Amino acid sequence: MRMTAFGQQTAVEPHPGGGGRYRAVVSDRWNAPVLPHGGIVTALALRAMAVELGAPDQTLRSVTTVFAARVPPGPVDIDVTVLRNGRTMSQATATVRPTGHDSGHTAIAVFGGTRHGFEFTDVTCPEVVPPEECPSFRDPPPEGVTAFPHTSFWDRVESRVAVGHAPWDEWEPSTSERVYWYRFDDPPLDDQGEWDPLALVALCDTMPGAVGERLGPGLPMWFGPSADLTVHVLGRATSEWLLARNRARHAGDGYASVEMELWDPARGIVAYATQMMFFSFPSGS
Repeated sequence: MRMTAFGQQTAVEPHPGGGGRYRAVVSDRWNAPVLPHGGIVTALALRAMAVELGAPDQTLRSVTTVFAARVPPGPVDIDVTVLRNGRTMSQATATVRPTGHDSGHTAIAVFGGTRHGFEFTDVTCPEVVPPEECPSFRDPPPEGVTAFPHTSFWDRVESRVAVGHAPWDEWEPSTSERVYWYRFDDPPLDDQGEWDPLALVALCDTMPGAVGERLGPGLPMWFGPSADLTVHVLGRATSEWLLARNRARHAGDGYASVEMELWDPARGIVAYATQMMFFSFPSGS
């Protein structure tokens, strides 16, 4: 199997001492904007859990992660604890911490095989124009617009807005809903042409835009780091472009509750995520 750029960044190796410990190196080529993207760090935790479980027929079903401390670029240690390694369903936790540090990023996940049960989808895919007809966030901003901080994550993932506005647009805010097209420059596909489920987790950690859509233009520079992230993996994706519907449900006390649906136009909904973010203002205001 060809190793993709995403696969290389989320690769882990067992620690020589064993005991559920793994090592990895986090690259600054996946920053968002100044620290490694939270979805990438979550993927590292999940990769280590999957290796420790050793159950390839049990795929990721759900992960909840808490960002307790920053994980900067560089070497990290990953400590995995298997809560239960079952015949059809297993649970594990993992903490990713910078080497030599006591805290970092802790996740708990459920892996499971296919089971007998009911099937339905009670949400609908947004109807939008194809990505070729949508502006890319890689397009240069209008003349006179101050450039936004460079985010290397978006050098590897392209985003095109189907519903919503760029920060320099003028609009009267009425909703938080934004809809984007996403694709990886180096598609994270396996030998069957299906997306790595951990890449879906990474794409779900892209929710601050809904807050900006609801508040409108003219805001001071702000960031929305993750306090937590929960992702339910609902299907396997095969299309080049995936469609993301992003909404903010509530903001208050310096936090915002947001959600994401991730759709493969050919196969239906493939992931659903929620997140609590907090507001950070570089100017201190």
